Amino acid sequence: MSDLKYLDLHGDRVAYRDVGRGEETLLLLHGMAGSSDTWRAVLPQLAKRYRVIAPDLLGHGQSAKPRSDYSLGAFAVGLRDFLDELGISRVTVVGQSLGGGVAMQFVYQHPDYCQRLVLISSGGLGQDVGWTLRLLSAPGAELLMPVIAPPPVVRVGNTLRNWFSAVNIQSPRGAEMWSAYSSLSDAQTRQAFLRTLRSVVDYRGQAVSALNRLHLTSDLPLLVIWGDEDRIIPVEHGYALNEARPGCRLEILAGVGHFPHVEKPTEVVDLLEDFISTTGQSSAVETPTH
Repeated sequence: MSDLKYLDLHGDRVAYRDVGRGEETLLLLHGMAGSSDTWRAVLPQLAKRYRVIAPDLLGHGQSAKPRSDYSLGAFAVGLRDFLDELGISRVTVVGQSLGGGVAMQFVYQHPDYCQRLVLISSGGLGQDVGWTLRLLSAPGAELLMPVIAPPPVVRVGNTLRNWFSAVNIQSPRGAEMWSAYSSLSDAQTRQAFLRTLRSVVDYRGQAVSALNRLHLTSDLPLLVIWGDEDRIIPVEHGYALNEARPGCRLEILAGVGHFPHVEKPTEVVDLLEDFISTTGQSSAVETPTH
């Protein structure tokens, strides 16, 4: 796995991975309670063809966790400034879960940066979401969370995970879920997680939808990847998007849950490479005129 790099953005530290040297640049956006480490299984292959940028979103991973705005709009502005700092003007945006919602917001606010859009098990496409996230979005959840993920339990879990790995018993999906859970043992991470979660989810489900703005991206090549066993955000959202958005390419992976890029990394890399090669370099989205 590539080493993390760091830059200062408006006084906050942003951690990110920057690998590969291709003409095309991919921007990979992770999900809630995740980090750039979620892309570890696909980064080496993608880096053979493309430059790949994978930040830890603010409040996640090794990036700063300030008492700040964690709305989709704030993430989108932060990503624009982040790309400007790196001198990158055009990207194919790939977002998973929360990262999909951020990616759609980024395309909406800053269309001139976006060459293509790839959504993996994306948030922001319908109300349904797993009951765990609904419960954690409720008032008072911050009082329960230190009990939910206490450091001693996390330490025992890490020991068990290492033992299972040593005897070659592995579950990529389970490992990803554990990584998200164990990150919540840190108080600052918990606070940032709750601010992020409550900006997009309440007890009724997802409170933010991009469906009503999809027509603004009608010229943007769009690939949607979903697992048919996703228990966090249902695959039906992918089917609905495919119906609502002309020109959408929908790929459903059998036997896969919420983390296709972790559970079936080779298939996801193949889909990304095929999508990029068949949509060319000239694709652009027009900025809407008002």
